[in-house]
Amino acid sequence: QRFALDGTVVCSVDCGLYRMDSNEMARVFFSTMTFKTLARLIAVLQASSEVAAFSQNYKSCCGVRSRPILSVSSETTETSSQQEELPYSIKRGDGSSGGGGLPMPNTESEVEDNLVRPKVGAEMPNGRPSWFRVPAPSLGPDSRYTEVKESLSDLTLNTVCEEAQCPNIGECWSGGTGTIMLLGDTCTRGCMFCAVNTDSTPPPPDPFEPFKTAEAVTKWGVDYIVLTSVDRDDIPDGGASHFAHTVELLKHNKPELLVECLVSDFQGSLDSVETLAISGLDVYAHNVETVERLQPFVRDRRAGYSQSLSTLEHAKKAKPGLYTKTSIMLGLGETDEEVFQTMKDLREIDVDVVTFGQYLRPTENHLSVVEYVKPEKFDYFRTLGEEMGFKYVASGPMVRSSYKAGEFYLEHMIKSERKENL
Repeated sequence: QRFALDGTVVCSVDCGLYRMDSNEMARVFFSTMTFKTLARLIAVLQASSEVAAFSQNYKSCCGVRSRPILSVSSETTETSSQQEELPYSIKRGDGSSGGGGLPMPNTESEVEDNLVRPKVGAEMPNGRPSWFRVPAPSLGPDSRYTEVKESLSDLTLNTVCEEAQCPNIGECWSGGTGTIMLLGDTCTRGCMFCAVNTDSTPPPPDPFEPFKTAEAVTKWGVDYIVLTSVDRDDIPDGGASHFAHTVELLKHNKPELLVECLVSDFQGSLDSVETLAISGLDVYAHNVETVERLQPFVRDRRAGYSQSLSTLEHAKKAKPGLYTKTSIMLGLGETDEEVFQTMKDLREIDVDVVTFGQYLRPTENHLSVVEYVKPEKFDYFRTLGEEMGFKYVASGPMVRSSYKAGEFYLEHMIKSERKENL
């Protein structure tokens, strides 16, 4: 990455920082440090005795004629000095500025309405709000977190907690539960918000995985477990029978265990949906992810809003009384009206549970955050959802579709309702 200082180009190489004329060519690897960080490093180098060593070594490293940076403009030095006097939280930014997404393409009316979309490489908000705080996991050898981690490793099981870089892993694993990811760790789709590995031809599923999963869950001693998976479009039924077999084994080992399956859309195959719906699970979950307008910018082209709704609707038709659940990410450019319409569409097909969480970019190769939604907005959607008739609404910046606090509530709700119906 190039940084312009006083009409020159500055680059970062193994042997230090150098100034090059614009017409000079060099074999260098550019760093991704910010301008503020670069300015501070230059100020440190200026007062360092190692500058001379950098100057002597640059030729062997780059093989180019160049001159070491020994001065910075007074404006840059003054700016850096002023920033050093500010508290770190202010210099970092609170996420209230920057971002904003990009206008919708080729639709003048939508541009006039200020509708935006996310994009990889677009400007991110400056910094991150103070409300993003999660407890650190206990790494002691006798901690519940370590116990869960080791049991998963011993049985070669994958979790979405690790593969998708979930920020709540410390809280959930310390509570003795995790979300097990079936069918391997490689997805056949490439959604632009997800950090899971992708490949058009992933390895075949482990036929013993259902047995390993049942063994691990029994050891944990939990009363509620979530199973999820990558998309497996390379398998004829999308992995539905693999899921069903796992659920049957779990229920055989522990009949009172509540099982939630967070699954793909099975490419719209209602037969696959029914295979899983009648397997004995308690909660059928599938995420619509975002509002209808943003679907092509956020999800893989093989996914779709209507297709997702059809699978949720058919699951309840195949097994009356089955709880259905979905999740929506906020901060991708959606409007309040679009979120409300999505909630109406979900209630029309009798979805019981909906969760709202802040989208967080896992890497620079994924969609940029358009905005950090304030906690008050999450509270608003929770209240709205409860008024619309959802049985449970989990809504908050750090809420994820599989989240320990939500599982506790669902467990209590399901057991209470079933007791009343006896």
